[in-house]
Amino acid sequence: MFNDFNAISDSVRAGFKPSLVVAEAAETELLKAVSIAQKSVLSGLILIGNQNKIRDIISREALDLGDAQIIDIDDPEAACEKAVSLVRQGQADFIMKGLVDTSIFLKAVIDKTKGLMTGRLLCSVMVMKIDSYHKFLLMTDGGMVIDPDFEKKQEIIQNAVSLAELLGIHPVKIACLAAKEKVNSKMPATVDAAALREWGRTYYASETVIIDGPLAMDLIVSKKAAQIKGVISEVAGDADVILAPNIETGNAVFKAMVHLGRAESAGIVMGACAPIILTSRSDSYQNKLNSITLGTYLAQHMGDCHETREEHQKK
Repeated sequence: MFNDFNAISDSVRAGFKPSLVVAEAAETELLKAVSIAQKSVLSGLILIGNQNKIRDIISREALDLGDAQIIDIDDPEAACEKAVSLVRQGQADFIMKGLVDTSIFLKAVIDKTKGLMTGRLLCSVMVMKIDSYHKFLLMTDGGMVIDPDFEKKQEIIQNAVSLAELLGIHPVKIACLAAKEKVNSKMPATVDAAALREWGRTYYASETVIIDGPLAMDLIVSKKAAQIKGVISEVAGDADVILAPNIETGNAVFKAMVHLGRAESAGIVMGACAPIILTSRSDSYQNKLNSITLGTYLAQHMGDCHETREEHQKK
């Protein structure tokens, strides 16, 4: 079980180093991050986008990108399609979005014949390291699934569990976030949370995954708050994953953690045949580097994208 992003980086360096392709790479903080990652956790780097803009940033920032390959494509849609095709062909192990609209990037990812889909729901999982919390805290979904219904929340949990288990978390404790701890029919988040708790008891072995909810934010992160409120929960104060009821809540909690709580973070999209990095334009180069590091670790453990898609298509 990892305690920080440096430990993940150390683990990656001890194994084979994956290769990364970036779609629309002409972005300063991103190029700073990949220049560091290339020296530590990457075996190869492919940058796709306007070659002159990419080289201008490299020169202006005095970045050393070694033998990184630059593919000159000055069209966002074509750049994203090319990046996805390189992952499918095995020329890159995972993919990162650069300075391009998320909708354009994801259109290439989810293409039924040329994309990276495996039949699973795509969702965003943020991994946070906060000084005031005793371990990694994962948040999902604050970036992709706008208003998940009960079935989508089940799929989001499954993706989060896959990531948590790869990070060595055992058991995985999942807190279903709501505004209060009691079920209220006028508050759908509480209804879904209670149903997910019951579903988890039958879907997962209790010793591997524990789902509880509804839980308010104070209970999720504080055992003392749970004691004061008289709430008995294996998850309260010791959660590994926070399941947000909707994208607004997940996005707000995550950004508050980063900008007010000074959390280190990494973001990954789960559900495809390869890790997908979707960082925000406002993310620091350090958090983008953390995301790349997390992506390299997952690429080491997720297997070949082509084989994964072939297995899915046979089903």
